[in-house]
Amino acid sequence: MNAIVALCHFCELHGPRTLFCTEVLHSPLPQGAGNGDSPGQGEQAEEEEGGIQMSSRIRSHSPAEGASAESSSPGPKKSDMCEGCRSLAAGHPGYISHDKETSIKYVSHQHPNHPQLFSIVRQACVRSLSCEVCPGREGPIFFGDEQHGFVFSHTFFIKDSLARGFQRWYSIIAIMMDRIYLINSWPFLLEKIRGIIDELQGKALKVFEAEQYGCPQRAQRMNTAFTPFLHQRNGNAARSLTSLTSDENLWACLHTSFAWLLKACGSRLTEKLLEGAPTEDTLVQMEKLADLEEESEGWDNSEGEEEERTLSVPEVTDGREIAKCPTTPSLLCGSWLPRKLSVFKSLRHMRQVLGAPSFRMLAWHVLMGNQVIWKGQDMDLVQSAFDVLRTMLPVGCVRIIPYSSQYEEAYRCNFLGLSPHVQIPSYIQTSEFAVIVEVHTATCSSVYPVACDEDQSLSKYEFVVTSGGPIATDRVGPTILNKIEAALTNQNLSVDVVDQCLVCLKEEWMNKVKVLFKFTKVDSRPKEDTQKLLSILGAAEEDNVKLLKFWMTGLSKTYKSHLMSTVRSPTSSESRN
Repeated sequence: MNAIVALCHFCELHGPRTLFCTEVLHSPLPQGAGNGDSPGQGEQAEEEEGGIQMSSRIRSHSPAEGASAESSSPGPKKSDMCEGCRSLAAGHPGYISHDKETSIKYVSHQHPNHPQLFSIVRQACVRSLSCEVCPGREGPIFFGDEQHGFVFSHTFFIKDSLARGFQRWYSIIAIMMDRIYLINSWPFLLEKIRGIIDELQGKALKVFEAEQYGCPQRAQRMNTAFTPFLHQRNGNAARSLTSLTSDENLWACLHTSFAWLLKACGSRLTEKLLEGAPTEDTLVQMEKLADLEEESEGWDNSEGEEEERTLSVPEVTDGREIAKCPTTPSLLCGSWLPRKLSVFKSLRHMRQVLGAPSFRMLAWHVLMGNQVIWKGQDMDLVQSAFDVLRTMLPVGCVRIIPYSSQYEEAYRCNFLGLSPHVQIPSYIQTSEFAVIVEVHTATCSSVYPVACDEDQSLSKYEFVVTSGGPIATDRVGPTILNKIEAALTNQNLSVDVVDQCLVCLKEEWMNKVKVLFKFTKVDSRPKEDTQKLLSILGAAEEDNVKLLKFWMTGLSKTYKSHLMSTVRSPTSSESRN
């Protein structure tokens, strides 16, 4: 994350001051950085990320070089600093942590070395401890602009027995140029920075209580009347944070905390580029989720009607179980609980197992919206087959009953899993609008030596694909099926690439479905014009027309209502006339 995290302090003598800051360096250290290279060489190795220029050179110097370092540093002079304004001693090289995974360095020191960064941090420090304060002067606040960056600031108090009001004012700020990213990171930053503050306040409270027990300051101040407050503290006008917390390793701990905060906050959010409107699959999933929430609210509001609710839920009767599909949330999205064994891993895998002719027949029925029936003893096998096959269809066209002990009609589901003992009606077995896949246990033979190996999950089965209306071998079939088979047979394409090709193909044909829906259902054009449109869309063949009509049922309610509302609106009717 391209940001700077800093600890600031309001000094009673010098005003707001930056005590400690941690920044991110994205480029490696240049050669000779630690060998006294000149300032000009270091300033040439700058990198600009997200609008913040970050120097890739760390000024690591020895105590003997302290005078020269102070003269070139953009920070305040030593004469303008007291113990409360100083964190690291003069000549301290600072702290640095290397992230080997990303080649990023997290560097901590009192002030940023780059003058532009110093100005940004300085301004944020002053604003966080003066004008940009939440009510009560303690808590988080957001401010900033495009020029000086955006700031998340959390002010807090640290107990000090020698300070005015027995407390000193501090703030932790996070500065970055990306306003949206910083706002989205608000809950994370608030939780983690609050944890750092609680730890600092806890350490300081122990020191404060110990000092008050040994020498109570409140009574001493009340007994010393008419004495200027600054003279009461015997020269201890400012105390360092290490003294207030009694922790000599405080700055090293803060460096670790700030570095982890920058790394964790940068890795928890990733940006994704979304082009155009959401897809139909996304809209359908959102609608099903909304329906599910409304249904659950309805159940909660009707607790007194327990008997009626029991009658509405599918039950297991006469050995029949339909997995309670109407009320299972995951089933509404076409999925279910994760299984221990996934038999079919991809469409390519299924094609290799079933063979090219059987797979083509099965895929044709899936795309046409015909009922696909799997009969087998292994529920994991059946469900994994549905997981793979449903990827060829839009989400709105998928209706699954994973496993049942009784046949269900096609209007209820287009994917049906049955136990091997279920009797399928004869009119379904001879129907051209259904395909049946029967799974039998294979016998061990010398031809297949691993047929009974438990690790070979598919070698235990034989698959028989039948249909009442077999597809002619010379039939062209829908265009999308031919493209899917071409992608599956191309061994140069990985499984992930094939999946992306399938997504693109579905989106392409869903766009054709949208055009056809508006042309026929909304505009009510004649059949002659519809045939011309199908020719223009490249879908004039019979199989393509059937596919478009079936996929039309998967359009989202949002899209349909949007088209209907635009047609009924007065502006649209006037534009037509």
